[in-house]
Amino acid sequence: MDTINWGILGTGGIAHKFANGLTALDDARLLSVGSRSQATADRFADEFDATNRHPNYAALAADPDVHAIYIATPHDSHCENTVLCLEAGKAVICEKPFSITLAETDRMIAAARDNGVFLMEAMWTRFLPVLVELRRRVARGDIGEPRMLSADFGFRVDTPDPSGRLFNPQHGGGALLDVGVYTVSLASMLFGAPSRIASLANLGDTGVDEEAGIVLGHGGGEMAVLYTAIRATTPQDAVLMGTRGSIRIHSPWWVPTAMTVQAGGAEETVELPYEGNGYNYEAAEVMACLRAGKTESDVMPLPETRGVMRTLCDIREQWGLRYPADG
Repeated sequence: MDTINWGILGTGGIAHKFANGLTALDDARLLSVGSRSQATADRFADEFDATNRHPNYAALAADPDVHAIYIATPHDSHCENTVLCLEAGKAVICEKPFSITLAETDRMIAAARDNGVFLMEAMWTRFLPVLVELRRRVARGDIGEPRMLSADFGFRVDTPDPSGRLFNPQHGGGALLDVGVYTVSLASMLFGAPSRIASLANLGDTGVDEEAGIVLGHGGGEMAVLYTAIRATTPQDAVLMGTRGSIRIHSPWWVPTAMTVQAGGAEETVELPYEGNGYNYEAAEVMACLRAGKTESDVMPLPETRGVMRTLCDIREQWGLRYPADG
């Protein structure tokens, strides 16, 4: 496939970011858009010169010229939309959080494997140059054995909207699934799945988590201390501490352009700006996998996505936070 034809399911803000990311790739083409109405599909398609405009998601999934589909709908629709596209034989990259429940994640993974098609969680930060270099430095042993991680991701919404996505339980609202998933995924990338979890959250008027502190204990004794919020502004820092040094990812760590490595009494700042808007890197990973005949990514594999979702669900269980999707 010299050029891979993309479809985008959903036309909200995150869909615009992914579409802009595709423009940085010479071998990618946004061909098709699916929305809940013809008018919104046409508006989005006009903006990005997409030729195929569908008034429903099923029509997009059935588009014979589309190779891969990006799922850009709210959290509570991810499972249904992803399975729809997988059963139509389309490769899928689904926006984080992958789903709301572990049962939904299992259903999505099963659909991909039953149909023999590609599926990946859209944890876009994992593919940015700084995070790639972080993994290389850790594997090389630059800071010795990694032992502790401190990471936060929070922002303040001054006037919560109970019907909006962030504060509505129906849509899987709250800080954990919206931005806390970044910190949990970072810990997973570095240490694997946790064996112990201790956490506290402030549940707001609508019942979703507005601020939370999380400590993850891992099998080798590694520890991750995480903070997440939608009612408090945090530094948005991440520091990985090892037996011989540390690596600080410059703020905001989830969309970084530099990191500072301290080891052996020396300090080095590594600057690695990213091309495009950053979303192009995860799209490039999907396309490389498709060309190699893979059905999942080695960088964001499905078993790890499942492990992250299990951690998110275990954290919510400690808080007593349940969504309608939990049943």
